[in-house]
Amino acid sequence: MLDIFVSIIVAGLTTGALYALATVGLSLVWGSMGMLNMAHAAMLTLGGYVAFTASTSLGLPIGLGFLAAIVAGAVAGGLLYVLIVSNLLRHDKSTFESNVMIATVGIGIALENAILLTYGGQPLKQPLSVSGALVIGPVTLPYQNILIVAVVLVLMAIVALLLGKTRMGRAIRATAQNRDAAQLLGVAVNRVYFQVLVLSGALAGVCGVMVSSMTQLSPPLGNDPMLKAFIMCVVAGLGNLPGAITAAFGLALLEAFVQFVAGARWGFPSLLFVVIAVLIWRPSGLFGRAQIRRM
Repeated sequence: MLDIFVSIIVAGLTTGALYALATVGLSLVWGSMGMLNMAHAAMLTLGGYVAFTASTSLGLPIGLGFLAAIVAGAVAGGLLYVLIVSNLLRHDKSTFESNVMIATVGIGIALENAILLTYGGQPLKQPLSVSGALVIGPVTLPYQNILIVAVVLVLMAIVALLLGKTRMGRAIRATAQNRDAAQLLGVAVNRVYFQVLVLSGALAGVCGVMVSSMTQLSPPLGNDPMLKAFIMCVVAGLGNLPGAITAAFGLALLEAFVQFVAGARWGFPSLLFVVIAVLIWRPSGLFGRAQIRRM
């Protein structure tokens, strides 16, 4: 019984780590820019395929393949700002949220189809994975699961230090709290937006490698993590990073237990039930604060 319980916990923590990595990038962009990046899923997929290409076609070591995925995601985020977001910001800002959502949907579809035309639709095995397991009595811990949780925890610590201890992080937090006030105090808001999208893209690239190492590479690889990440953001409260991470691990453990007890097909419906319940009783999210706007 102990080995079954530990297996459920390990599966939940691993899935939660992947959800958290996808959620942080999504929540970071929403919290600082008020922008829902619908191309996040395609950027995640791009990272997985770039790592695959670097390791197989170019013959680079695993570490460089992992770094290539980070760079590809960061570049994609930077290009998204330069080519799309910056132009939309110059126009009517009152319609920015809806316009950028539509634009990023198109970018995501275009990027996913470009990957499909380049690599084909057949599933591919991600070479950036670790085989074997750590056996402790009746408990078996796959090295790949341990690696994923460790990498995600390190990245979360780096993001926390970046946001809390650096000048760039203070600028991001100030912009998230009040963009106009931050601009009046000398914060280069446009540069902050660029940095946030680059950071979010880099995290998406890493997440693509991690997700594909547990499953397989395919053009719609990022769709499921993106959907789950959005659910975590809604449950936590859009833009709340600590809450999003907590929600990611908590809901992933819930999903793992539901799948064990009731079957795999009930995992996702259980998450939807939680979202509906939260939206009814806490519309601002479990960790969010209701905003009052005076007309």
